[in-house]
Amino acid sequence: MALHVMEEANRCLGCKKPRCQEGCPIHTNIPEVIRLMKAGRLNDAGWMLFENNPLTTVCSLVCNHEKQCEGHCIRGIKETPVHFSIIENYISTTYAYQMVKGPAKPNGRKAAVIGAGPAGLTIAIILARYGYGVTIFDSRDKIGGVLRYGIPDFRLPDAVLDDFAYRHLELKDIQFRPNTYIGSAITIDDLFRDGYQSVFVGAGLWKPNRLNIRGESLGHVTYAINYLASPRAFRLGERIMVIGTGNSAMDCARTAVRNGARFVSCVNLTDTVTASQYEQSYARLEGVDFIMNKVTREIRDDGVILADSQRDEDGRIVPVPGTEKLYPCTGVIIAISQGAESNLVTTTRGIDTTGKGLLTVDADGHTSRPGVFAAGDAASGARTVVEAVANGKRVAEAMHEYMQSLPMPVLTDYPDVPTVENAEAAAQAEQVI
Repeated sequence: MALHVMEEANRCLGCKKPRCQEGCPIHTNIPEVIRLMKAGRLNDAGWMLFENNPLTTVCSLVCNHEKQCEGHCIRGIKETPVHFSIIENYISTTYAYQMVKGPAKPNGRKAAVIGAGPAGLTIAIILARYGYGVTIFDSRDKIGGVLRYGIPDFRLPDAVLDDFAYRHLELKDIQFRPNTYIGSAITIDDLFRDGYQSVFVGAGLWKPNRLNIRGESLGHVTYAINYLASPRAFRLGERIMVIGTGNSAMDCARTAVRNGARFVSCVNLTDTVTASQYEQSYARLEGVDFIMNKVTREIRDDGVILADSQRDEDGRIVPVPGTEKLYPCTGVIIAISQGAESNLVTTTRGIDTTGKGLLTVDADGHTSRPGVFAAGDAASGARTVVEAVANGKRVAEAMHEYMQSLPMPVLTDYPDVPTVENAEAAAQAEQVI
């Protein structure tokens, strides 16, 4: 592994104007990271990666490298680009085990993060570096959001996220409150009441987009976001049809193969697969078939009715009449993205949303309510992990600036209540009560 990494590192030209860095949404200083590693300063390279991107171990595995850093590498013009993903993964995972630094000195202020996805985790870590007392709230039982429940384990092992939780949350004393849905028993107003001076909303997109066709409620049909969260819970048989060809659809198709499906097909409206070249090449390698230029018309117990597609005079994709055919299958996975679904906005005063239910924010993540910030899927819709990190970094600085402009919080209720100092006194106090 190390030899292969060094071979890739030695191919880097160390460009004075690194196109790879320009292509990275968070502008990782790739030439300098590689230079440090080659000079034997592995820990310095690792520190640089984590300071710039708290989720570097994750991004090294799931970023769309072919369109970002590696896709901009000057070597890629005439030959194979430098595979920085391999280098980043080696450095970050090796350095991660050296990360044992405890929490920063508390500054006396608290911030709440709603959603333990990539944007929320990034913000929590950056604010903790400043000394804020951070609590992350999430409706699931573990951190990660879409990273854990929307990306299969063969692409992003849960062990990576579990180690991340230890290195970044537990060691930095960031609190995590699982199985807590903000907007139900607890609202944003409650968070401000309890002393949080700012709140970040990073709830993911967990409402599947629908086809709105006959048969969508049948028992052998599911949605990508539900399937990927718990694939073993579904019994879809050995012939599966995936509606969609994005990266999520590729994840579904490849997961189905790993769960016993013998025949898997992906259906697309046009002749262009929207997934990355890497992901679709892996899917094809694993035997996934692609059915192009088809409109899904109906789902039946024994299969899916597809029709040829065409564009009308307004440019919309519509079915060609009379071309309908039944494609037999035992299970259907609908993978056409997700939308916003949250009681959070309806239970909070003063937060504006778009027509699609996304939160309205400015460039730095401010919502229409002072002290409430948003980024990631909750504000911009589905984006890549590294874009969520980039947005999170910007919003964390805005939250820091906002909280520093406020007076220090003062506890006013029951300021002089004595503290029960031992278990015996506590037991006596309970008896009195």
